[in-house]
Amino acid sequence: MKLVLLLILLAVIVSLGSGLFFLTRDSQGSARMLTALKIRVALSAALIGLLIVAYFMGWITPHSVPL
Repeated sequence: MKLVLLLILLAVIVSLGSGLFFLTRDSQGSARMLTALKIRVALSAALIGLLIVAYFMGWITPHSVPL
């Protein structure tokens, strides 16, 4: 489960990098940056949803943090 979460997080970071690349290299009005943003938002939503489902199914548990 942790590997799946890490892979999705890595895909979000790659999408962020590609969006930055398209922002700096493409001309105005390029659709590639918008596509990278759409992919990043979709992956982030999937990551949050997967975290919620994994928590309620008991696949992941939070660590207790000493105060």
